[in-house]
Amino acid sequence: MRAEYEATAFGPANFVPLSPLSFLQRAETVYADKPATSYAGVTRTWAEVARRVRAVAAALSARGVTQGDSVAVLSPNRPELFELHFAVPLLGAVLNTINTRLEADTVAYILRHSDARLLCVDPALTDLVGAAFALNKRDLPVIDLTRAGVRGLGQALYDDLTQTAPLPWSLPQDEGQALALNYTSGTSGRPKGVIYHHRGAYLMALGTVAGWSLPQNPTYLSVVPMFHCNGWNHPWAMAIVGAHIVFADDMAPGTLLEAMVAHNVTHLGAAPVILQMLAESPDAPKQPFAPPVKVMTAGAPPPPAVLEKASALGLEVMQVYGLTETFGHVSQCLWQEDWDTLAPSERAAKQAMQGVAFPMVEALRVLDRDSGAQVPRDGATQGEIAIRANTVMKGYYKDPAATADAFRDGWFWSGDAAVVHPDGYVQIRDRLKDVIISGGENISSVEVEAVLYRHPAIQAAAVVARAHARWGEAPCAFVELRAGQQADEAGIIAFCRAHLAGFKVPKSVVFRELPKTATGKIQKFILREAARGLGAQD
Repeated sequence: MRAEYEATAFGPANFVPLSPLSFLQRAETVYADKPATSYAGVTRTWAEVARRVRAVAAALSARGVTQGDSVAVLSPNRPELFELHFAVPLLGAVLNTINTRLEADTVAYILRHSDARLLCVDPALTDLVGAAFALNKRDLPVIDLTRAGVRGLGQALYDDLTQTAPLPWSLPQDEGQALALNYTSGTSGRPKGVIYHHRGAYLMALGTVAGWSLPQNPTYLSVVPMFHCNGWNHPWAMAIVGAHIVFADDMAPGTLLEAMVAHNVTHLGAAPVILQMLAESPDAPKQPFAPPVKVMTAGAPPPPAVLEKASALGLEVMQVYGLTETFGHVSQCLWQEDWDTLAPSERAAKQAMQGVAFPMVEALRVLDRDSGAQVPRDGATQGEIAIRANTVMKGYYKDPAATADAFRDGWFWSGDAAVVHPDGYVQIRDRLKDVIISGGENISSVEVEAVLYRHPAIQAAAVVARAHARWGEAPCAFVELRAGQQADEAGIIAFCRAHLAGFKVPKSVVFRELPKTATGKIQKFILREAARGLGAQD
């Protein structure tokens, strides 16, 4: 390299640490009079929201919150929680949004493990907080997120904090500084704390704007829980484009549909279970939304049948894939023009793929776990999804062993089994632990579930391995029927046999309500235990 190049260096004029705080600082001026948040009849502009954020940061600082402190929050999606996504990082502190549907024992564990400095809470969750404090045998300073006052727990009201003299804007000196702490769903053992950094959140937000083609000033319905990957990082992305963010009282399909119509919603993110609820709701409009509402969906791979119904409602769905450890979505199923001529069911099957890497992701590969080689693009050979990006976590909080296991050979290993199609599109076949090996044949539970979802009587379905005397193990289907519908084991097996190779057909069917996480994912570890309890099938 020439010495002249070596002589140049980055300085204050050409290097600024990346932080999503920059987006709100800009929005305060660029979108000053544009609506930023709406809830319960109150709409605030971006200038108002930015001033409140800086005031809350000043109030938290006065309460002793400083760089590196963890600020925990228990709240449904509300404007106050959105504001905390900027106020806490403005102090260099770390935002820990806790799943509101967890039981007290896990909440208590997270409060302990995260070294929470204080807790912001919605009064509806007072009993949960009280039980968690009792388990920990200690309380934390509590800030009530409404005007009503926490029943016996709050030392301050959030609205009072907004009256503090605001802090000026400032960025972290180190873009690798911790920004947020998000706990995994903890499907086996205790949940792990995933450390997000300012650089990753900045690039995730920009990548979302580019990959989702977000326009200026969209109207966004806040559905994705902000305790899940910080709402897929959408709070930070919406500040870039000056979105109008609409909050609903609850996640009931009727409430969401009413908000979509009343506010002319243009964009939302939602798990597949929400899409199904919207598409099948009696409150769904008779005519599809026009123009279509653009929807980002993630979680379990959406069954093509659900995507087909969503399309008929006027929801333009883009399937994305990601993990808590990757700040959320890292791949997207980009629509291809030649799919336009396919039948609706074929288009839905294409949409269900996890697709290609987002613009901010350096590499997303499907690798053979043993050799590290890429699998061929044949749509059949399975490997594990491995990711390399600036939007990968720093590591697991206080868990160096788990961090080392996740980061091997320069990749983050997802634990998801997938194939690559000839066009380069990735498609998940299963979590590695969910692959069913029957008589030496690998069976994708996702493929079998996609067929089950096409059965008119089935509301939800999950397939796990069950011991089998002859085949070692075989698919066992757990199904939840629609209200007022009936079906029996023989009929469902016959239905599957008409659409699947014989070795993939479930050998047994169990009818029950399916256990789900707070984000709508079916808890297969519970069903695997249930299948073990059934014993081996002949």
